[in-house]
Amino acid sequence: MTDKGQKQPKYKGIPKQVSRKDFNQYILPHLSKRIKGPKPKLSPYKIFNYILYVGHTGIQWNQLRTRRNELHWSNVYKWHNRWSKDGSYDKLFEASIIHLHDTDQLDTTQLHGDGSNTVVKKGETASVIQDTNIRKVKKS
Repeated sequence: MTDKGQKQPKYKGIPKQVSRKDFNQYILPHLSKRIKGPKPKLSPYKIFNYILYVGHTGIQWNQLRTRRNELHWSNVYKWHNRWSKDGSYDKLFEASIIHLHDTDQLDTTQLHGDGSNTVVKKGETASVIQDTNIRKVKKS
């Protein structure tokens, strides 16, 4: 408990790796499966953990080295790209928020939904509208 009587959040960031039990229970139901083509050489569990590794370390995709070269980095990227584009990650995110809310673990005291933490370079305007020069008038 904090001094305000609130619970401390249980999770402190993105995990580096997910256990097989947690993956099968919480993550796998939200990821799309391949319909056509050959069966993947690795399980979605291992592929997902490689994606987490890239996200955690911040390395480039082409620097990813799988154990015993069991899968080329481009195949891991293709799965990440597929899950990103087909909405699997969105479904997973929504389900995790609902789960955290239902188990009273969701802490919304630090939200910045209004974009108030947007950084602007010194000396620049924070306008999204492109500059328009109203002094230039075409002479006829």
